[in-house]
Amino acid sequence: MSGTSGGPIRAAIVGSGIIGHNHALAMLRHPRLRVDAVVDPDAAANAALADRITGNGGADPGRFATLADAFADREIDLVVICTPSGMHVEAAAESLAAGKHVVIEKPVDVSLPRAGHLVKLAREAELRGQVCAVISQHRFDPASVAVAQAVAQGRLGTLTSAVASVAWWRSQAYYDSAGWRGTWELDGGGATMNQGIHTVDLLVWLLGQPTEVFAYTGRLAHERIEVEDVAVASIRFASGALAVLHATTAAYPGLSVRLQIHGSRGSAIINDDQLEYFYAAPDADAPDPAGPVNLAAAEVPAADLHGAAKPADNFIVGHLRQYDDIVNAIDQGTPSSIGVSDALLALAVVKAIYLSAELAQPIEVQTVIEGAFDTNGTEDHP
Repeated sequence: MSGTSGGPIRAAIVGSGIIGHNHALAMLRHPRLRVDAVVDPDAAANAALADRITGNGGADPGRFATLADAFADREIDLVVICTPSGMHVEAAAESLAAGKHVVIEKPVDVSLPRAGHLVKLAREAELRGQVCAVISQHRFDPASVAVAQAVAQGRLGTLTSAVASVAWWRSQAYYDSAGWRGTWELDGGGATMNQGIHTVDLLVWLLGQPTEVFAYTGRLAHERIEVEDVAVASIRFASGALAVLHATTAAYPGLSVRLQIHGSRGSAIINDDQLEYFYAAPDADAPDPAGPVNLAAAEVPAADLHGAAKPADNFIVGHLRQYDDIVNAIDQGTPSSIGVSDALLALAVVKAIYLSAELAQPIEVQTVIEGAFDTNGTEDHP
């Protein structure tokens, strides 16, 4: 197994597209991370990513067409997988077998059977001290952390409901820019899988085990894609709480991601990663407030209140927070905070949404999860 002994963690980025660039910029800011290799069969994409790395103060990385080539040439500790979603598990399995730590950009994959297989591989690797993490950077946003702590402390009382909306816009040119975009095989879905899955992850993190989903999906504003550009779903949780999820890439010109969490003693609203509203009754016998009281400023720093100016590098900072967690896990020889099993649950909810929309009936999430460990290898897209 690759080891670091407190020294630099030498990383290979697999997939030199847009997400690979974002990961590189985040890693360049971490004092322990060093990008030593970029891996992509597209030589021009590798060159562009290498130039981005050196242009931001990093050493010139090796450029390789395959992971095998990179492993043969470089001592790699960590593999960061930024390929199209349908290729994630293949690269992760190869890297874990080679003794490397692994980071996978969301979603963990587009296939539940493949994701279930990776859960088993990751558990075995963790026993060897390897880390296998999946990017869910919004769990590390200060607003998300504040709400999660309030939920865990019971300050919101019994959680009763949630409303989540991802109202984004993607042009036709976005989908036309790469042959894999908008396909079931490699994109795994549309607005729900690619844009909405982070919000799905926050829902299951905050509200607990989802039990049932009923959904509709549509393709209303785009052409030449197989997947949905709008989805709406109702989700029931084991606690009895109910949630409404809306995800779209057909909300011109693109609005915010908004998550409302409601309970018997308090409510919270996260809007575009910042805390817009927070109120929790001071005790169970507190009288109802005379009006809408917003105590968000007492929960997060001013920079994380909704309306505060976001830095231009906000997206990079989000990934950097999770990389702090990943590096700590590597140093300690412990699993990262967000592993493959966590990512599989969010993927199962997305798959349940697609299956419900296809069959026009409620879908039990546990049944979908069990399908992830089906050994026949059957693919599961509609």
